[in-house]
Amino acid sequence: MSDDAPDSLIPYDDVVQEALRAVVCRVLSDVAVHGLPGEHHFYITFKTRSPGVAIPTHLMERFPDEMTIVLQHKYWDLKVEEDHFEVGLSFSQVPAHLYVPYSALTAFVDPAVDFALQFQVDGDDGPEPHDAAENDEPVYEAEDGSNVVTVDFGRKK
Repeated sequence: MSDDAPDSLIPYDDVVQEALRAVVCRVLSDVAVHGLPGEHHFYITFKTRSPGVAIPTHLMERFPDEMTIVLQHKYWDLKVEEDHFEVGLSFSQVPAHLYVPYSALTAFVDPAVDFALQFQVDGDDGPEPHDAAENDEPVYEAEDGSNVVTVDFGRKK
């Protein structure tokens, strides 16, 4: 292959991103029915201003671009649909309901098995630094050698 590969008329990157988001939907669906198995837990990062995201105003003010939540011990009412999930979490002992479309996701990590997915969000030039949501535990930092899946088919930036 040459470095001069033509732009594809097939949106492979979008198709793969959609398929990877379906992985998150399936995993969350299983957890909603059966609970978290073993030591599994999730760090889910999403763009707070993406279309369809609904979070309380005080969280939007604290995380104006992106936030990471933890699904481990203290969550409730996990509802999973084809295009979004909803969950109840506590932030500084204040309960909150979050509505997150999969299209807003930028990362999904299960540190129990060193598994991670990273996503592109329309108009996203990469994650901006942000504070941890502190709803359960500190944010997991992937180390070299992890099972991080990043897909980018040479999209022109």
